[in-house]
Amino acid sequence: MDTKIKKHFSSSQIIIFGFAGAIILGTILLMLPISSTSGNMTPFSDALFTSTSAVCVTGLVVHDTATHWSMFGQLVILLMIQIGGLGIVTLSVAMAMLAGRKIGLMQRSTLQDAISAPKVGGIVKLTGFILKTTFLIEFVGAILLSTVFCREFSVKGIWLGIFHSVSAFCNAGFDLMGTKTPFSSLTSYSAQPLINAVIMLLIIIGGIGFLVWEDIKTNKHHIKKYRMQTKVVLSATLFLIMLPSIYFYYAEFNELPLNERILNSMFQSVTPRTAGFNTADLTKISGIGQAITIILMLIGGSPGSTAGGMKTTTAAVLIFSAISVFRKKDDVECFGRRIADSTLKNAAAILLMYLLLFLTGGLIISGIENLPLMDCLFESASAIGTVGLTLGITPTLGTVSRIVLIGLMFFGRVGGLTLIFAALSNKQHNISKKPQERITVG
Repeated sequence: MDTKIKKHFSSSQIIIFGFAGAIILGTILLMLPISSTSGNMTPFSDALFTSTSAVCVTGLVVHDTATHWSMFGQLVILLMIQIGGLGIVTLSVAMAMLAGRKIGLMQRSTLQDAISAPKVGGIVKLTGFILKTTFLIEFVGAILLSTVFCREFSVKGIWLGIFHSVSAFCNAGFDLMGTKTPFSSLTSYSAQPLINAVIMLLIIIGGIGFLVWEDIKTNKHHIKKYRMQTKVVLSATLFLIMLPSIYFYYAEFNELPLNERILNSMFQSVTPRTAGFNTADLTKISGIGQAITIILMLIGGSPGSTAGGMKTTTAAVLIFSAISVFRKKDDVECFGRRIADSTLKNAAAILLMYLLLFLTGGLIISGIENLPLMDCLFESASAIGTVGLTLGITPTLGTVSRIVLIGLMFFGRVGGLTLIFAALSNKQHNISKKPQERITVG
């Protein structure tokens, strides 16, 4: 990395510029005539939206991926998904490692921020572990999915297996099933157990975070030795899968055969955090079901993962904080450990930013497009949570509404605190403290 870049840009700014650069590159490539099946140039706004959705591993689209984009266009989208899932910095460091270049302290620090690692030490070794594990899991997923797709699509099934494996692991939600019915996602496989199981496992593994993998690899089945974050992530993930599954099983899919009912219920609780595939028609789900899906989309996956959203740890910290207030405890505790006050402040700030942008985005789109507010809030949550689930209104939106969704997707993938830290990186920090005064709340 150039010395001037090291001096003038913070880690947060490098991460932001990296994602922005990838989006611009993807936009240029998708605009090329070779990228579309028609051989015509795709409009800039459509290419920008698709590139942003791919790099930010969201899955919202204005054109059906299978029918509008050529093989070259699909390959560009897949590469953007992989880059966005692993992160620009992670892949840059990986290429430097392959070239035999020395990884400097600035690069290590930037990588630490990019993957939410607790310390700089061992970060290069961790990067190697992340890359090897990622490609191994995606390879296994591609093989398993291809066994089903090849029966229906012959040799093309191999490409479908690869594409959907990467898309699922990176929590992107892009699919190539539009050749059956445009924008249909995986609805035609709602009763196929292997497709459902593999996609769900890829989503979950990609969404729990790289540091959780490393902790499990190191301590294996010795759960007591796991870091507090690993325990919180695994507990929250299990809770956020099982509880919504029970609701969907009894309230939304009770007309389906037993096997399909179980698969649909579990898939619908897994995919909002933050994958974007769907095996059920979301427009037929009740208002309560859509509201639960919105909550799951906003929470998202876990830190240092391929998923977006506020993160499971943010929700958990806020819940533990509320419990400590109810119990009139001074400290917030979790799994026998005390949570730092700075972590609580970050969690509260993240929640406020996500709710504010989610509501503002939904209100703006509803006002401009004259569409039901609930539908627009659903799309807004899907964008800022980098999910990709839709009630079908995204392809019909105007330019301003698309720009709103693009902004939400970028914010959701880069992270609110990263953007704020990037903007305030050169500000002088005042260590003096003002006089304290009590204020009544609640």
